[in-house]
Amino acid sequence: MIKLVRGFLTGAVIGVTVSAFVTGIIIENVPLILTGIGLPFAYGLLLFVAGMPRRAREAAVVPRVALAKIESLRASGTETGDVPVRFDLTVAPYGEPSFRAKARLDVNLVDLPSYRPGDVLVVAYPPDRPWKARIVEPDAEWARRAAGATLASAPESTVVRKPSAGSGHGFLVLLGILVGVAVVVLQFRTELFAPAAEASEASEASEAAEPTSVTSSSGSATVTVDPGQSLADVGELRRAVDGLAQHADVTKVLTAVVQEHRLSVVFAPTGVTVPSFDLRALPVDRVPALVAKARSTLEVGTPQTWQVTVIPFAGAVTLRIVVTGPDGSASLGG
Repeated sequence: MIKLVRGFLTGAVIGVTVSAFVTGIIIENVPLILTGIGLPFAYGLLLFVAGMPRRAREAAVVPRVALAKIESLRASGTETGDVPVRFDLTVAPYGEPSFRAKARLDVNLVDLPSYRPGDVLVVAYPPDRPWKARIVEPDAEWARRAAGATLASAPESTVVRKPSAGSGHGFLVLLGILVGVAVVVLQFRTELFAPAAEASEASEASEAAEPTSVTSSSGSATVTVDPGQSLADVGELRRAVDGLAQHADVTKVLTAVVQEHRLSVVFAPTGVTVPSFDLRALPVDRVPALVAKARSTLEVGTPQTWQVTVIPFAGAVTLRIVVTGPDGSASLGG
């Protein structure tokens, strides 16, 4: 039960560590980054302190000494000096059945030929953990026993291994990782996802407010849209007007001309009292419908071009749509 709980806690620490570190970097939260760095060290210290009584009990166990026969050995490296050698041993404890065990020993290259399959060594292991068998330097008595001993090989089915934690342990580790990640992500979900959504909305708003091209001077201004767009489309003229308002003062406009891809504006001269109007107050939402009506009712043939002229007249603002085709031009007032 303790192993299962420890597995879950280990998974949770892994999940919190990784998600806290990554989330801290994304949202630029230094304390969260430090939490991701420091948590595994704190957890490791906790495990070390919690495991001290167990290690003390294990150290108090008197190891059992026995003879062991080398079944096979394999060096893990060829570098000079000591190399790690893995031994497959048959361990023959006195008065008990023999069993197979694995052991590791660092052997100097000069001494490596002294270890051959069939040789008898002396090993020590905890009685309750025989898979921790280790090759030891024997005293005189055990050296004498090993020199004259002949051991039969134990079957490979008797090999001893550390008990597996089982599939439940792995499941709880995975569950802990998922829980740890969820705790951090849910805790900081606003900082993680809101900025992206706000940035997307701001980008869309910026794209909606900015026309393709704006050219402005003291007396006039021109807004040009892409060839694939038309100011007769719903919302396009409003977008062009709002975009122009970001670059020029459109509260005193003398005249405005709307064409398929261009909005041209002439401003009232400064210091001169002339009829003018606020371009932003223009009922631009009516223009697409008026253009569509003019193109469908005025018989000028096809293809057609159109132009909307806006001027102040007698205290009001008038719109006139002129449609030109192969058969001439015609106009419609709005």
